[in-house]
Amino acid sequence: MSTRTVLVTGAGRGIGRATAVHLARRGWHVFGGVRTDVAAKELAEEPVRGAGLLTPVELDVTVPGHVAALEDVLPERLDALVHNAGYAAAGPVETLSRADVQRQFDVNVVGPLALTRALLPRLREARGRVVFISSVNGRVSFPFTGVYNASKSALEAVADCLRVELRPFGVQVALVEPGVTATDPWRRMDAVLDELEAGLSPEHRALYAPHFAGERRLLARLRGGAQPPERVAAAVERELTRPRVRPRTPVGRDARALPVLKALLPARALDALWARGLGV
Repeated sequence: MSTRTVLVTGAGRGIGRATAVHLARRGWHVFGGVRTDVAAKELAEEPVRGAGLLTPVELDVTVPGHVAALEDVLPERLDALVHNAGYAAAGPVETLSRADVQRQFDVNVVGPLALTRALLPRLREARGRVVFISSVNGRVSFPFTGVYNASKSALEAVADCLRVELRPFGVQVALVEPGVTATDPWRRMDAVLDELEAGLSPEHRALYAPHFAGERRLLARLRGGAQPPERVAAAVERELTRPRVRPRTPVGRDARALPVLKALLPARALDALWARGLGV
């Protein structure tokens, strides 16, 4: 049996790196998309000897040239594509610029779709699989991550569509929806909030000071329940190897509970819950 092949985007850190390493240790030939030479070197040094292969490739999903260059890097047959590369524009929606919103959708929606289109001939040949790493934010909208929520919701809508459109070709499409995960962005979120608040205009800083204070308190509570990225990686592997993928796989207690809470509560009650959580 030939070695299974997979491209994992955003493999330089966090969930992407955990997924790339996890799959390589289980015998996959993993092409790990990274954006810097440093990330490529660190990924190549991960201990996977005697298992599969781990090959770093330069890939920023928003750069058409990087996507085109995969033609000469990837094998003719690709068994799986794992979309993990992502970006989060945080802060009150009022304070986000047009450029912030455009970058958010370029990284989380437009780039992944361009990459999927480019690789579909290989995936069709293999009757392969596409896994989108989404988020509980794709189903439940949280304050301070408005356009990130919107980008993940858009990604989920597209995945639902692709799951039906690609069905005749044997290409299966799945969504993995992590909750709070212990990655670098979460570890430095306090510093991110400090930077965001410092960058606001004096008027906006005064208006949203209570929101920022509440967000810091909320983050402190959420961080205690953060799951390791390896748990998400294991969920990805299950969707790549089970006979039929699950359309949606929530990972973490919060990822399972919050959509249920949203379905049960009226919108005004959910709004009041978020406002109380932020202390506003």
